[in-house]
Amino acid sequence: MKARILGISLVLVGLGLGATLLRDQVPVGNASSPAPAARPNEAAAKLQNELNTIDIVKRFEPGLVYISTEQDIASSDPFGWMFGGGGETQVQQGVGSGFFVNAGGDILTNYHVVAGEAGAGAADRIRVRVMGRTDTVTAKVIGLAPQYDLALIRPQGLDASLIKPIPLGNSDSLQVGQKAVAMGAPFGLDFSVTEGIVSSTSRQIPIGFSATGSGEGITQKAIQTDAAINPGNSGGPLLDSGGRVIGINTQIYSPSGASGASQSAGVGFAIPINAAKNLLPRLQAAGGGVVYAPKLTGVTPGLVVQQRTAGGARNVAVGLSMLSSEGKNTLNLPESGLVVGQVAPGTPAYAAGLRGGNDTQAFRGGVIQLGGDVIVAADGLPVDGLEDLQAALIDKKEGDTVTLKVVSEGKTREVKVTLDAAAFQ
Repeated sequence: MKARILGISLVLVGLGLGATLLRDQVPVGNASSPAPAARPNEAAAKLQNELNTIDIVKRFEPGLVYISTEQDIASSDPFGWMFGGGGETQVQQGVGSGFFVNAGGDILTNYHVVAGEAGAGAADRIRVRVMGRTDTVTAKVIGLAPQYDLALIRPQGLDASLIKPIPLGNSDSLQVGQKAVAMGAPFGLDFSVTEGIVSSTSRQIPIGFSATGSGEGITQKAIQTDAAINPGNSGGPLLDSGGRVIGINTQIYSPSGASGASQSAGVGFAIPINAAKNLLPRLQAAGGGVVYAPKLTGVTPGLVVQQRTAGGARNVAVGLSMLSSEGKNTLNLPESGLVVGQVAPGTPAYAAGLRGGNDTQAFRGGVIQLGGDVIVAADGLPVDGLEDLQAALIDKKEGDTVTLKVVSEGKTREVKVTLDAAAFQ
């Protein structure tokens, strides 16, 4: 597990802003003051950037969708037995944002916007409302991708004339300093717009949740922006100056210890739209189910330690950085990396030449398989555990190739593995 910066948490919280306006003081002399300039025409006085923002809002805000959810939560009543009853059901409500991606009405949003209790599937009831309407319609889940924090939903019975898809851009071509317009429903204030710039195009942060919908997600590339993003903005689009979606708003950076509850530092993150475009066909074909991040099929980690939990002990695969340097030197192992325990014959990894160990050694608190490969990098990214390997695979499609840098018996080589359909199941 990667180390975290103490005192920093990635959460969806509010952003408080304050400003002070200063008026210039003009010295008064004996000279006569010039006549006041004529007030310019308001339309002509608008800056080019303002006109661009206004145009983006007019053209593409109708493609924004306000999402509300309800989840039934059973709560135990400690005194219910006295009256012959049981627990009661409470309704947990949530709000978020989304946007139309095609004429069929498919809506992209964050998984956490529509997730059920503790990440168990989707909420019991999902409703959407489009701009200019007061009525809502139900929406059904088309596909969920917890590890990407993405979901695809579709409204039921919505007038087709109200479906206004927003064009999808190319997040791979972004440059720092570009304009960024965030749309969404911060704090339930539906159909709001903020503006900023792209602050970074490749910030690596944990996004999403584990494959079961709970726990931590996978470290992925995110777009950083200073456009205000708040609770309720989640799932809304981040647009460029052409009105194309370049990202999906998901999180903000919040330093703990500030006055108030988790004050925002004005640093927001969005999922690059290219990641969503790659995933979209799989979400559309999911039939309401879950889409998983790709994996190297048939590869079993070779370093496992016993971890004690409240429910007892369990075996956990870890990277070589967990072992002492002395032990690694003795075993002729690199300082960090993912030990390959076994590689199943007939898999792409086996065909590419990745090999597992043949010598199992136990040590206090765990077991390691020696004699095989150690994966130290994937597509140039350092690897020291399964999470790192998944981070390198997260944006891959079927047929894509991942280049593994492996070490075996002190020698380094490259192994190119092509991902097949089984990697995405």
